[in-house]
Amino acid sequence: MTEREPIVVMDRQTGEPFEEAVLGEKWIRWAYQDARSGFLARLLFRSSFVSRLMGMWYDSGLSRGKIDAVIAELGIDAGEFAQPQESYRTFNEFFARHLKSEARPFEPDPQSLVCPADGRALVFPELDEDAFVPVKGHPFTIRKILPDAADRFINGSLAIVRLCPADYHRYHFPCAGQITECRDIAGALHSVNPIALASGADVFGENKRSVTLIETEHFGTMGFVEVGAFGVGSIVNTCCSGRVEKMQEKGYFKFGGSTVILVFEPGRVRFCDDLVANSNAGMETLVKVGQPLAAVRAN
Repeated sequence: MTEREPIVVMDRQTGEPFEEAVLGEKWIRWAYQDARSGFLARLLFRSSFVSRLMGMWYDSGLSRGKIDAVIAELGIDAGEFAQPQESYRTFNEFFARHLKSEARPFEPDPQSLVCPADGRALVFPELDEDAFVPVKGHPFTIRKILPDAADRFINGSLAIVRLCPADYHRYHFPCAGQITECRDIAGALHSVNPIALASGADVFGENKRSVTLIETEHFGTMGFVEVGAFGVGSIVNTCCSGRVEKMQEKGYFKFGGSTVILVFEPGRVRFCDDLVANSNAGMETLVKVGQPLAAVRAN
């Protein structure tokens, strides 16, 4: 087992770094950092069987008792919930909760692109052909993430928003547009935690995911990818076709860590300066859905 290295994230609101609390950290480190874990780790993360069992339990009334403990352990703000805390009948009902409308304000300017989810953001203003390297990770390629749709995004831009169990798990459209394609891709269920990325697991290219292509007025064609992970019961897209509006709900994740990836054609977006600076320094930034992510890139 390698020496523990904490996951440090920049809080956009306070401007201060903090150490992330990782639910089930010892198991993630065992699976990805302990050489003795090989066969069992493959069984857990290559097969959906264990995640399906977990999903069934989190959908049952037996899981209700876990809600209060997780809220306390992860410091979740129950004041943002649209429904009272005691009204959730299962853990997945709580996990996929709605928030009060005023909890996530956003900039309505159509030339401003907002963050699609609560999470930890990394941005890549220009891909190296089709590749990018996350924090302490290994190279990933959009040809694996977006099979049959990658060519238009070569040398483009990309943003990753990594969701943790503490986060609001509904995701939204970052701008208005027209959905032209929506499909699911089967795959593994690796953790999306930086511990897994640092181990060399091809999380974004191998995990199950949903891919949506959206034609936008100001940002060209945008690829919107939801990545499932260990423990995720399912990716549920509630809007898969037609015209969509900025901050309209696109879908939600059931229990587990998850990730949203946005991919853009070359020369289309200019990411916010703070996100670029933190990403260049190898640090994710804690952001909220609706906060500014990028603007139209001037020619």
